[in-house]
Amino acid sequence: MTSIAQDLSKIVGAAFEAQNLPADLGLVRASDRPDLAQFQCNGAMVAAKQAKKNPREVAQSVVDALSNNDIFSKIEIAGPGFINLNVTDAYLKEYLTTLENFGVEPTDEERQVVLDYGGPNIAKAMHVGHLRAAIIGDSVRRIMSFKGYKTLGDVHMGDWGTHMGMLIGDYMREDEQDIVLNADLKDAATVQSLMEDFAVRYPKASGAAKANSDLMQEARDITVKLQDKEEPYYSIWQKIREVSVEGMKKTYEHLGVEFDLWKGEADVHDYIDPMVDDLKAKNLAYISEGACVIDVAEDGDKKELPPLILKKSDGGVMYGTTDCATIVERVKLYNPVKIVYIVDQRQSLHFEQVFRAIRKAQIVSDNVELTHAGFGTMNGKDGKPFKTREGGVMRLEDLISMAIEKATARLNDANLASEIDEAERADVAYKVAIAAIKFADLQNQRQSDYIFDLDRLTSFEGKTGPYVLYQTVRIKSLLDKAKAQNIVFQDADLIVKEEDRALVLLLGQFPDALTLAIGNYAPHHLCEYIFKLAQAFSSFYGNVHILSEENEALRNSRLLLSQNVAALMEQALKLLGMTVPARM
Repeated sequence: MTSIAQDLSKIVGAAFEAQNLPADLGLVRASDRPDLAQFQCNGAMVAAKQAKKNPREVAQSVVDALSNNDIFSKIEIAGPGFINLNVTDAYLKEYLTTLENFGVEPTDEERQVVLDYGGPNIAKAMHVGHLRAAIIGDSVRRIMSFKGYKTLGDVHMGDWGTHMGMLIGDYMREDEQDIVLNADLKDAATVQSLMEDFAVRYPKASGAAKANSDLMQEARDITVKLQDKEEPYYSIWQKIREVSVEGMKKTYEHLGVEFDLWKGEADVHDYIDPMVDDLKAKNLAYISEGACVIDVAEDGDKKELPPLILKKSDGGVMYGTTDCATIVERVKLYNPVKIVYIVDQRQSLHFEQVFRAIRKAQIVSDNVELTHAGFGTMNGKDGKPFKTREGGVMRLEDLISMAIEKATARLNDANLASEIDEAERADVAYKVAIAAIKFADLQNQRQSDYIFDLDRLTSFEGKTGPYVLYQTVRIKSLLDKAKAQNIVFQDADLIVKEEDRALVLLLGQFPDALTLAIGNYAPHHLCEYIFKLAQAFSSFYGNVHILSEENEALRNSRLLLSQNVAALMEQALKLLGMTVPARM
């Protein structure tokens, strides 16, 4: 089973083939003017040049070839050669009745896809700057997994850089390394105490190193010793990392974001020297001003691409080095067909350098996709990167708490969830808050910056996560009432009337939205779809009788249709990382 448009594209494509024209010219999509037609095909406009005919003449020959197909209730030519199509209600009934897995056919791609969408640094509190990578990446992983891809989501922590030299250096200078080395990490209070210590100590150590060149050099020296696994630096680092990972897992769990791999830069350290030696042996890496580099510039470049530094003059490694080594590891362990980085688009130059170096070294084959799926910034109402009221970087946990508090107030204002106990009400507020945060982000085109306005985004009206959640809960409540009245409708005969048609047509568009989301690594296509579906059901609910319908067959048909909408909305929300409350 496919989408309705995909189904029609095969039929119309065959009609083009019958005119000795490419079948792909028969691409059908939902009409831009639903008041004029349900679907449209614009292939005759392109085919006219190949056929050396007028576009309307080509369109007419295709229409003639389709005229005997009884699934169409209308076939007409519009404008210079557009083909407008409507399908019969009988076709819609057959489509929805035989629908499996919401029309989504599993991919025949069996190889692995690695998604890199975390990037927090250990020993640092997670902040709103980590939000977009987590939310977008997790949704892309869910969507691709639903389609049948074998996905691996990797957090890829920053755990091996100069910031660790700064922190460890501070412990050593204060002779307080035993605070870390002797810590019992099985004790939750001790872990929490260390996390709080990191939060205070790291900014202090970083500020001191930036203000004092001697301390900065000390941090760099310690980083090199750490990367060489010298003691006690390495043991201190191991405990810092373990504590940090526990903190990250709690925050990501609170946000509803999942990872399969909890790896960092340190995990690929042993790949670096062999990789660099191999690049030298291939005459690709060389020494320049004491550093080991690889040229990535190519003929025809319209901008200057500097060499990628693999090792600094002091032997230390850079982010580009560990990113290259990470690809070496991923190829060796997982043999992926795609490696996708959901990372701030301001890192585009970095990834262009890394990907070119990897291609030049033939570390991946030509058929392996390397993609930087960049994203814009999350801004406050002032249009600047989102900050606290005091102007500091907001912790991610604080943002979630603020959203929960605002969601609770919204529930109170709307008199929702007022009849359920305190624990369930708190759970509803949490789910509404997470939906508000995620939908606010995901509804935007990935590359775009957006304004995060908590007041607007927690509203139960407009294009928000809470609105879509509420509409889904509303349908489930309707179905619960039918069950309470002992109405059995699951095996009802579907009746498609004019009032039902828009919903059925929308149900048939889900695979198209999913295809766009996967093809562009862009969940906003799914957000747009589910919002339209929620709006359509709201209109349907307000304009027809469902439970109160006197015609039993029509009542049961509409309950069945409502059940299909609820199931699809709940599945789509799950793919966006949101959970629908049982009631509201």
